[in-house]
Amino acid sequence: MNSLFINDCRFYKGLIPLWGRNLPFSMIMFTTFEHSVDFIYRKFLQRRKEECSRTQQLGVTCVAGYTAGAVGTVVSNPADNIVSSLYNKKANTVLQAARNIGLVNLFTRSLPIRVTIVGPVLTLQWFFYDSIKVLNGLPTSGGHIRGVENGA
Repeated sequence: MNSLFINDCRFYKGLIPLWGRNLPFSMIMFTTFEHSVDFIYRKFLQRRKEECSRTQQLGVTCVAGYTAGAVGTVVSNPADNIVSSLYNKKANTVLQAARNIGLVNLFTRSLPIRVTIVGPVLTLQWFFYDSIKVLNGLPTSGGHIRGVENGA
């Protein structure tokens, strides 16, 4: 086991960029999902979550899930490009990968493809999560901001 880590530097080389991609993605994804759910209830449906049918609530979950996936992908795209460059051995260090890719490409390279892939995946994850909650008699996610409950 030790020889794997000594002889294969890719584990260490990609670990920090991997964290740099996954941690911001997860934080942004959860935050965006909750805010999107609240925004949809307040601005589009203009009703409290409890006044909507379960089908409408699951629809809100799907829209918010796709939004969360898209926003999280945009935020994590630079780190994702760096990780890809390191794993494909196009660069030896994070700084070299960033220089090789270029500033504009760091943010835009393969972004439409990633949004197209990640958006539906996260939509399904949130849909399954909330569907299981509904099947067990629990409420769907989100919709608990004070302004929604007070009718503001």
